[in-house]
Amino acid sequence: QVQLVESGGGLVQAGGSLRLSCAASGSIFSINRMGWYRQAPGKQRELVATIPSGGSTNYADSVKGRFTISIDNGKNTVYLQMNSLKPEDTAVYYCNADVIRVGLGTARNYWGQGTQVTVSS
Repeated sequence: QVQLVESGGGLVQAGGSLRLSCAASGSIFSINRMGWYRQAPGKQRELVATIPSGGSTNYADSVKGRFTISIDNGKNTVYLQMNSLKPEDTAVYYCNADVIRVGLGTARNYWGQGTQVTVSS
């Protein structure tokens, strides 16, 4: 199996910063892509940022210039540096990954359990 474990959420004032981490573990052969999504109360889950193992990053327009996604392939860990946070960034942030497990030929999609980010005004 594969597990994604997020950390780094919390409460911060508007204008502040947080750094989220997500470590993938288990029977991993390779990871094609990792990313972050978020879901605010009463809203659908939405993409925040994604990063493929060897390609360019992708960001939601609402976070461009404020958030930075990065990956440590050796540690199977993805990070989300969030700066200039706004109250509208308040949500549960979920890690997501396309993982090829050892012994399997195709990638499967996995989700973390989520971490709460609350930005106060």
